[in-house]
Amino acid sequence: MSLAPYIQIVARGKGRARPLTLDEAKAAMALILAGRAEPEAIGALLMVLRLRGEVAEEIAGFAAALREHTRNQSQPADLDWPSYAAGRTRGAPLFFLAARLVADAGYRVSIHGWNSHQADVASLSPVLFLTGGNLRYNPLQTLCPEAFRLLQLRDTFGLRSCINTVLRMWNPTNAPVTVQGVFHPSYRGLQACAAKLLGQKDLTVIKGGGGEFERHPGKDITVFGLRDGMHLQKVAPTLIDETRKLHNANHTIDPVALWHGTHVDEFAIHTVIGTAALALWTLKAAPTILQTQEMARALWTQRHRSESLSA
Repeated sequence: MSLAPYIQIVARGKGRARPLTLDEAKAAMALILAGRAEPEAIGALLMVLRLRGEVAEEIAGFAAALREHTRNQSQPADLDWPSYAAGRTRGAPLFFLAARLVADAGYRVSIHGWNSHQADVASLSPVLFLTGGNLRYNPLQTLCPEAFRLLQLRDTFGLRSCINTVLRMWNPTNAPVTVQGVFHPSYRGLQACAAKLLGQKDLTVIKGGGGEFERHPGKDITVFGLRDGMHLQKVAPTLIDETRKLHNANHTIDPVALWHGTHVDEFAIHTVIGTAALALWTLKAAPTILQTQEMARALWTQRHRSESLSA
């Protein structure tokens, strides 16, 4: 079978086209991942969907096919943490330090993404020393080369496609809890709806730095997602009275020095603590965000003790 029937469904023309159902989207993506779709057909499908706009059923179907394609390839995790931001507003990967704090709290954290293309300031390479124990990082190009090739079509199209959203929904470890960042606020609700269709029960989505799951500590943050399978919208309060940009080209941060304590930046530290707190709250480590903020603050203070215990 080819992709043609699925392209016909979405591209028949005004009044005749319709979105793919979840099952149709899953079947179409299965063909693509199996190498049974022509490149021209893949491009046609993805660009029609981009022009029309993303639909939860299609995103869920594509993600379901990707999960089946990579089933049993990853170790189990408690928390799925996708990292696929590519925006020019990306800065130091403070979210990775936050993930380490969550891992130090005893939760198995799985980060997957594509980050080698980032500018030096946003590269994960300097902070990968934090992996190990409960924290794992799997680059997309090794975890699923087929999905990596789809993501790289952005260079061919000159445009983002729905694959960026699909990879955020992927959850290759089938973790019961996931956190996601978006650049455009409208995607928060879309990703929550897609997650519910996939059977996800606990999810937090925020507008984060450059599209990463990384909160701004100087602003109230609207949290979207799911809690026990029910749609969620909640406000996480400001942590610090400072209004600078989350990532400022004129204010670079060395995440390694920040972790080791040789560089102190209170705004960056509160970014790490606030991000970790939202992840811990999603994991139900404590009932309220204020309580998980205190937990994250204590984990930050004790971070070197945790390193010595795991050494």
